[in-house]
Amino acid sequence: MKLVDSHSHLFLDEFQSDLQQVMAHAQAAGVTHIFMPNIDSTTIEPMLRVCSEYKGYCFPMMGLHPTSVNADYKKELAIVSEHLAMPNDYVAIGEIGLDYYWKENEPKEVQKRIFLEQIDLAKQFDLPVIIHDRDAHGDMLELFQKEVHGVQAVFHCFSGSLEMAKELAKRGYYFGFGGTSTYKNAQKVREVMQYIPKELLLFETDSPYLTPVPFRG
Repeated sequence: MKLVDSHSHLFLDEFQSDLQQVMAHAQAAGVTHIFMPNIDSTTIEPMLRVCSEYKGYCFPMMGLHPTSVNADYKKELAIVSEHLAMPNDYVAIGEIGLDYYWKENEPKEVQKRIFLEQIDLAKQFDLPVIIHDRDAHGDMLELFQKEVHGVQAVFHCFSGSLEMAKELAKRGYYFGFGGTSTYKNAQKVREVMQYIPKELLLFETDSPYLTPVPFRG
């Protein structure tokens, strides 16, 4: 079986001591492509280094993660825009979105504004977007219903309701699933997985995060 890991952070420090072994294991398991979203400006260089070392196997994505949005967001977005204008074979804008889980994150309206600015970048560079949506399902769905148009999207680690999934699937958006689908309390996620048409279903590790059962933690 040929596999694509649609979302991985293999460039982070957790993997640098044994990255070659990890890549060898992935290739032996039939993984043919790995897509890598940066998180903020500090992770761009390590991401590009790994994608360059494994060119044609690992592919870079570029964006500002909602948990990295802070007072310097204008500077961060300028860096994102500058990199997108360079010939680095970026395959998507991401990961971008809304994260209401962490209380120290920027206010909701600030997150929404920066998210929409990156949607505009996706239109400018004709790239799909990789969506991070944590505890923000209502606002994210409303944005896609009312304000986000003209872009393709992948909903990374989808955890919304079946009703939300049906609305998004009608628009032809993609859904990423990984380790969370194995959690005991993730029956809702498994229900959505059963509903999603195969052509819209993606698999991801989000490594080093969201390790599946029985290796969780």
